[in-house]
Amino acid sequence: MTTTSAEGLHRLRRLLTLLFTVLNAAGLILFAYLVIREDRQQGEQAMDAELRQTGAVVARLVTYEDKLDTGMLGGDQLDNACPQITVLERHPDSTWTTTSTSKRVCATLAETMLTSLARQSVDTRSVINSYQRGTGGELLRVSVAALKLPGERYVGAVVTAMDAREVEDRHDRRVLIVLVVGTLLLGACALAGHIFSGRAMRPAVDALAQQEALLGDIAHDLRKPVAALRALAETALRNPDQHAELLPRAVRLSARMGGIIEGLLMRARFAAGVQELARQPIWLDQLVAGVVEDTQPEGARITLTTTPSKVSADPVLVQRAVANLIGNALQHGRQPGETAVVHVHVTDNRITVADRGPGIDAERAELALDRFTSGGGSSGLGLAIVRWVAQAHGGTLRVYNAEQGGAIFELELPSGD
Repeated sequence: MTTTSAEGLHRLRRLLTLLFTVLNAAGLILFAYLVIREDRQQGEQAMDAELRQTGAVVARLVTYEDKLDTGMLGGDQLDNACPQITVLERHPDSTWTTTSTSKRVCATLAETMLTSLARQSVDTRSVINSYQRGTGGELLRVSVAALKLPGERYVGAVVTAMDAREVEDRHDRRVLIVLVVGTLLLGACALAGHIFSGRAMRPAVDALAQQEALLGDIAHDLRKPVAALRALAETALRNPDQHAELLPRAVRLSARMGGIIEGLLMRARFAAGVQELARQPIWLDQLVAGVVEDTQPEGARITLTTTPSKVSADPVLVQRAVANLIGNALQHGRQPGETAVVHVHVTDNRITVADRGPGIDAERAELALDRFTSGGGSSGLGLAIVRWVAQAHGGTLRVYNAEQGGAIFELELPSGD
């Protein structure tokens, strides 16, 4: 399947948007992971700090004389508060028994779990912090610290535990917030990527549009002259005796085709920025008189009235615009069976070209200045070039119908004073 240039640019824009979105998504995912991990670590560190502090206080209150003595805990407020405290004693035969448990029950662990954690702490000679499930299935945060005598003998362990569900619920809410905000940011990044890629590709799109417009202009405006030139050539081949009549017509068609191509290329160069307006003071009345003198009316009649008028413009472009206006009037500005009569008037920086043709539909007068648009008698690509020349100079091109019939085109340019 053939892919057009426009489709290729749209595909490239989608690719750039996807790439921009993926890169931002990777950054957002990494950021969200770090935020979530940091929040979890802070929650765990806060619980562990509270558990260790409680365990350290308990360790100072417990004494040992042949066995653990936890009597001092009974008079301490820790025995009636959370975290829950459990003191286990390690006997010489490596068995374990529970010697004290908080009066207030807030985080209950199974006896086998308490013994296993106490043994693990003594065996590894370290403080163990971990999540465990309570007897009711609730999530608990547990800290286990071994009790050691000065002679490197471990006589027991202190287990402190607290309900971790509140901290976990708070963490889950923050995770949800991070995910929602991240999703919104990712959507914003995708939209921004789409907008930025469109802006970045706008010059390429404009250039492609200009190229396609130029090709369309050439194909549209050369189709009829090429067909006519071919028909003349075929007629000349079949009728050698008509060469004297057909050759001048072929020359005129060739000149017309050359003018069309030159005008389109000139417009393309200016649109692409390759060439700039060569503004200079010119006498508009003299320039128009020269264009009228060089125009071959071919049986039509052109009248010219002028007053001295000086403008600041590119003379080559203005000549092209005036020639297009007069050529358009000669071609379309006549009634069927009548001779074309074109009136050209120059005054006050304004060129007026009037014909006696069928005129232009008022509702389509503006469209008549667009490419490929026909409005009654006056039409063609040449008018689009005239309007472009006017706009390039900061001037205007107006079109309207005369009261007595016919179309009037009025090109106004900036003053050269």
